[in-house]
Amino acid sequence: MKLTIKRILFLVVVVGVWQSIVWLEIFPSVVLPGPFKVFQSLFNGFTDGSLLVALGASFKHLIIGMSLALIIGTLLGVLLGKSRQADETAGMYLIALQSIPSIVWVPLSLMLFGFTEFAVIFVVVLGGTFVMALNVRSAIHNVPPQLVRAARTMGTKGPELFYRVEIPASIPYYMTGVRLAWAFSWRALMAGELLSNGPGLGYSLQFASDFAKMDQVIGIIIIIGLIGALVDQLVFSRLEKNVLKRWGLLKT
Repeated sequence: MKLTIKRILFLVVVVGVWQSIVWLEIFPSVVLPGPFKVFQSLFNGFTDGSLLVALGASFKHLIIGMSLALIIGTLLGVLLGKSRQADETAGMYLIALQSIPSIVWVPLSLMLFGFTEFAVIFVVVLGGTFVMALNVRSAIHNVPPQLVRAARTMGTKGPELFYRVEIPASIPYYMTGVRLAWAFSWRALMAGELLSNGPGLGYSLQFASDFAKMDQVIGIIIIIGLIGALVDQLVFSRLEKNVLKRWGLLKT
């Protein structure tokens, strides 16, 4: 309860500072509109349905892209984690690919798929796949060797060793990878939609920017940040903590 009050008070202070800057006219109102104007723009966007359409399209792109990223990243991570030759050759390039900002992939996706939804989904897939693969590889590499030795002593080997020992031991690290994949996929989604033909939050943001509607721009930025924080805290953070607690890895 105290933490919630602190966060609310902090938000009130931020809004107060924002309004003070507007009153002092440090920036022109066309560049930095006040909180009331921004919230009014958000209210209008939700009542006329335009923001709801954009949200629905963005989540559609995200669900498809992130699902593919989790599948491809998991398979690629298992390959790198189980094959020493694959890890020594492709592993270093995977790290290089993961370090590339998502927006860099946008021109390539537009050339491949044009201004379509597939271009946006392609960027989301690339944004989440590499970080997921790296975490799955690390998960397999961090399986306690004593567990593997004990299982082999009891006659467990081959695929049975992988399914009965390595996969359960890798679950905590895998959940961390899923949480990171969500964060990277969400950022990649916004980068892909910025240069798309819409619909989507990123497209709406770019459209408002082109027409200098800064109240809409700031409002959409607030929505993007809130969704990212809420989904992480209410879904993926809780899942990760529950798994860590169940595996006895969470400090109390």
